[in-house]
Amino acid sequence: MAVFDDTSKEKLFIYPHKIEWKDGKIPVAHKAEYYTVEIEQKEPLKEEMRHFVECVLERKTPRTDGEEGLRVLKILDKCQKSLEKSSFTTLATSPYIHIHKSSATNFFVHPSSYIDEDVVIGEGTRIWHYCHILKGSKIGKNCIIGQNVMIGPDVRIGDRCKIQNNVSVYKGVTLEDDVFCGPSCVFTNVITPRSFIERKHEFKLTLLKKGSTIGANATIVCGVTIGKYALIGAGAVVTEDDPDYVLYLGVPARHSGWVCKCGVVLTHNVKSKSKEQLTCSNCGSRYILDGERFLILEEKI
Repeated sequence: MAVFDDTSKEKLFIYPHKIEWKDGKIPVAHKAEYYTVEIEQKEPLKEEMRHFVECVLERKTPRTDGEEGLRVLKILDKCQKSLEKSSFTTLATSPYIHIHKSSATNFFVHPSSYIDEDVVIGEGTRIWHYCHILKGSKIGKNCIIGQNVMIGPDVRIGDRCKIQNNVSVYKGVTLEDDVFCGPSCVFTNVITPRSFIERKHEFKLTLLKKGSTIGANATIVCGVTIGKYALIGAGAVVTEDDPDYVLYLGVPARHSGWVCKCGVVLTHNVKSKSKEQLTCSNCGSRYILDGERFLILEEKI
């Protein structure tokens, strides 16, 4: 339990009380000594008025507003109705109180996750357990953000992306539409990091183009571009730019073939004059390889 006492010097007190169930039926309370949480010594009402004036003068979006207040009332109303019916009513599709202002309200965020201010989340996106979306980040529509994912700050995620469990998408990384990031894949943003040297000004940009796939536990060294519909194998370490539709495997990752838009490795080869034609055994899409370029002839999907 947290208690805020504005008349006290310490202000914020945490009481880590617990409830244990005897024989699974009888609740037994265990009280604990409080501890304090250090916070800035400011006057809440003065800070609130200062923020209001700042928003008016600089045309900033306030941390909260009447619209958010209405959303809170809707949540409280659902809680009350659930109590009256003696049944459980899920609030999963409603924005939670700790979610800051966003451009959309019809997305899902698990209550264990936290969304910073100035974050935009697209319609239909689902953010699961223990995630943290940092300030200034933008996530597109119909994305799936798995458990224990960190995004930001100032990261751009396109529409329909899937980021699996235990992935950190750092500042400088951009995902276009339909990108898949496998479990525990790794991004970086500094080439030669030192804990005692500030190198934020040296961040290198990493771009994952539309439809690309990063396998589980793969590492993408910063400063590279992953081409459209490219497929990076599990555990690979990518240190250079990858062209469209390429298959990269190994440590360090090397060009190991080509993949169809549907994700199947292209193995059906037909020689056409001086160029090589490849056909997908799964969807029937046909491609032509012209030097280092990879162009679609007939797409089935």
